Amino acid sequence: MRYPRDLAGYGPNPPHANWPGGANIAIQFVLNYEEGGENNILHGDEASEAFLADVVGAAPWPGARHWNIESMYEYGARVGFWRLHKLFTQNNLPVTVYGVATALMRAPQQVQAMLDADWEIASHGYKWVEHKDMERQDEAAQIAEAVRLHTVATGTRPLGWYTGRCSVNTVDLVSEQGGFAYVSDTYDDDLPYWRVHNATPQLIIPYTLANNDMRFVTASGFANGEEFFLALKDSFDCLYREGEEGSPKMMSIGLHCRLVGQPGRFEGLKRFVDYIKEFDKIWVARRIDIARHWADHHPYQPPRIAPSQMDAESFMATFGGVFEHSPFIAQRAWEAELGPANDSPLGIHFALRNQFRMATDDERLGVLNAHPDLAGKLAAAKRLTADSTSEQASAGLNALTDEERETFTELNIRYVEKFGFPFIIAVRDNTKASILEAFKTRIANDRATEFATACAQVERIARLRIEALFAG
Repeated sequence: MRYPRDLAGYGPNPPHANWPGGANIAIQFVLNYEEGGENNILHGDEASEAFLADVVGAAPWPGARHWNIESMYEYGARVGFWRLHKLFTQNNLPVTVYGVATALMRAPQQVQAMLDADWEIASHGYKWVEHKDMERQDEAAQIAEAVRLHTVATGTRPLGWYTGRCSVNTVDLVSEQGGFAYVSDTYDDDLPYWRVHNATPQLIIPYTLANNDMRFVTASGFANGEEFFLALKDSFDCLYREGEEGSPKMMSIGLHCRLVGQPGRFEGLKRFVDYIKEFDKIWVARRIDIARHWADHHPYQPPRIAPSQMDAESFMATFGGVFEHSPFIAQRAWEAELGPANDSPLGIHFALRNQFRMATDDERLGVLNAHPDLAGKLAAAKRLTADSTSEQASAGLNALTDEERETFTELNIRYVEKFGFPFIIAVRDNTKASILEAFKTRIANDRATEFATACAQVERIARLRIEALFAG
């Protein structure tokens, strides 16, 4: 089983974005242009539009036009767009447009205004329709047609993509189409990242439905412009502070002509634009600018080891010896669920360690007994594994005095007689003196306590061996 979802991401140590000018935050305004591309029987669709309009809870009307919703979309093209265009151009703020191809083909004035303002026009798909049930080949054909019409309408092919009402195949299909500097059909991070599909890396610039005016027409959303402003301000304040603390992020703001283009809602957006003017260390950018910056400063680096992508032979060759002479642990891990979260030293150790913990007591006892005595007969005969040899040498156990060797021998014998397995300790965490001290202390434990202690040390040894593998 391979689990495709990446629930790890950058983790607690995201890369430093290095935004231009040392900015603490990159702000990105997205204007979704969908008017004229929505569901409509005039467009060859089976029913009217029912999504993201001021008829909350609307349902599609099969075979009929919904005059009210059509009119609300038309407000976005006729009025809302120009109100937003004036705000951004007067404040010299760059914008990325998510343009539905068929909508752009019906918007000569708006497209020219976008081009004159040097706004980026990214693709928002062929039509503003639902894709979740679309056949893979049909969606691929629509992606190709969207690129064609977009190029006709704007003069250049799109470099960015966001479907929005996407399917589980969308990001893969856009990656396969090729030619895109970024794809934005995810909501999973505050920074761009690379996603590999068919052995090819694709830059992902996540989008947002939180800092998004769509919440004016959804349950528990914004009731007025002030609530929109406060949500944007709080998001900005949090991300700006994190940037000051050394972890700059990106803030996406999603807008729709027919929604925030309404006067009362618009005032909340304007208030936010005025608010961010008070800050110096911000970078307001188009998404294509962010994509180019990320590609320059954080180019794709293929992982040295990606356990979840290995075949069985490679996996066993790499991890089969992590638990001393116990390859069944690695075999069970490979046969179980692995995913992107396991493609790190901590992640693959977690998978292997869990298999060790789920083994029976007899199996775990077998793992303990697979470990050699410290400075014992196998070491003297040079019959230790390469890992064990290196580990024991790291604490000087390969160069004992006769007295020290006698002490270890005596302790080994007493320990095994009492517990039925050899003394195990993560040698790389210790010195010869601390190992002897632990030996003398732990030999006084009861068996249950010592069994648990030895198992924990086995896990620690495995972690250290894995970290060495990843370090190369």
